[in-house]
Amino acid sequence: MTDPMQTLSQSIFKAYDIRGIVGKTLDASVARLIGQAFGSAVRAKGESVVVIGRDGRLSGPELANALAAGLQSTGVDVIDLGMVATPLVYFATNVLEAKSGIMVTGSHNPPDYNGFKMVLAGEAIYGDAIQALYQTIVHGQFASGDGRYRTHDIRDAYLQRISSDVKMVRPMKIAVDCGNGVAGAFAGDLYRAMGCEVIELFCEVDGTFPNHHPDPAHPENLQDLIRCLQETDAELGLAFDGDGDRLGVVTKDGQIIYPDRQLMLFAEEVLSRNPGAQILYDVKCTRHLAPWVAARGGKSMMWKTGHSLVKAKMRETGAPLGGEMSGHIFFKDRWYGFDDGLYAGARLLELLSRKDNPSTVLNALPQSTSTPELQLKLAEGENFTLIEKMQREARFPGADQVITIDGLRVEYPDGFGLARSSNTTPVIVMRFEAESEEALQRIQSEFKRVIQAAKPDAALPF
Repeated sequence: MTDPMQTLSQSIFKAYDIRGIVGKTLDASVARLIGQAFGSAVRAKGESVVVIGRDGRLSGPELANALAAGLQSTGVDVIDLGMVATPLVYFATNVLEAKSGIMVTGSHNPPDYNGFKMVLAGEAIYGDAIQALYQTIVHGQFASGDGRYRTHDIRDAYLQRISSDVKMVRPMKIAVDCGNGVAGAFAGDLYRAMGCEVIELFCEVDGTFPNHHPDPAHPENLQDLIRCLQETDAELGLAFDGDGDRLGVVTKDGQIIYPDRQLMLFAEEVLSRNPGAQILYDVKCTRHLAPWVAARGGKSMMWKTGHSLVKAKMRETGAPLGGEMSGHIFFKDRWYGFDDGLYAGARLLELLSRKDNPSTVLNALPQSTSTPELQLKLAEGENFTLIEKMQREARFPGADQVITIDGLRVEYPDGFGLARSSNTTPVIVMRFEAESEEALQRIQSEFKRVIQAAKPDAALPF
């Protein structure tokens, strides 16, 4: 037996979760150590029960079993939900006797990845709290005990909780693409329970992802759904990522409604019942969002990117709604405040069922010329130092405002540019939006200038 400590790499302990490559940086022995560390943290909080679940990846069962064994060895009782979408683990920590949970998921990463998303005593952990788990393992400071293990099927309670509260005015016919991710085991049944007729695309859970990658943030993964809407009488298309916590939306005429525009519709509806409330959104979102929220009597707050960071800020501010450009939407209104693509889809259908032509409503939402996320690939760690250097030294003449809460977001009268460091991979993520193609080119060239001043050999993606 090799010493699992020799295979443990600190690199898998990311900003919002733990993520590695199965057989290289992640295996059963590492999963057991993570269970021991997390179980010890749970015990330190005075808690004694942890919910676990896993997505549809082939490595899931082995990793989940090892994780459970590690948790039990610290005296923690384990409730195993089996194969579920990530939101069902979050749901369980709100409705079962456990306030802590771990989801074994590789999210939208390639098939050979897997990882862990964690809720500790009701809070999504990130940053230092995740690094503390690594330190617990390094020092072997584990609680010990003999926890029990049981399985629990939460599926019906979850479907019932949503379909009993979220009501459609009229039945709709929709298409749903789950990219063979675990959301496929729930999406069709949920929307049928709400009164929809559902065309299912790639809803058989298959951890090899044989059709396309389960990541609705990238247009190439939505082409099957767009084609289905052209060829059938479905009114709307919904797409989900690999573990079901992010939503993609496509209209009848093939337009992709990115999450920052979805958030406008959700904000309008939530503000109608929570006048003056605060709406949270991340630095990647459109500049049309703040004026839209203000026009409907709400207050908007821009915050850092990262599902754990947005959840923490929502708890702090009491905001009833938050959202990220990546597709994580957080409802604290009529729901529990965690990101759930399936639930966001349900709320969207409720809204759009009041309209005769949902696509017209969606396509009418304010929109500018914009780029998808562009990536500048760098050496490990270089992304952080480069952004810090630019925050110190870069100047943007003609800009209205330079926002530095997460990288550099530079606002102009006719658009914005963003460069921020990814917290999960060694890249700088960029996004641009403007009122015209010329303005977009101008803002991009400003960013090109400051990036090349800081790093002359940068291979820019534009």
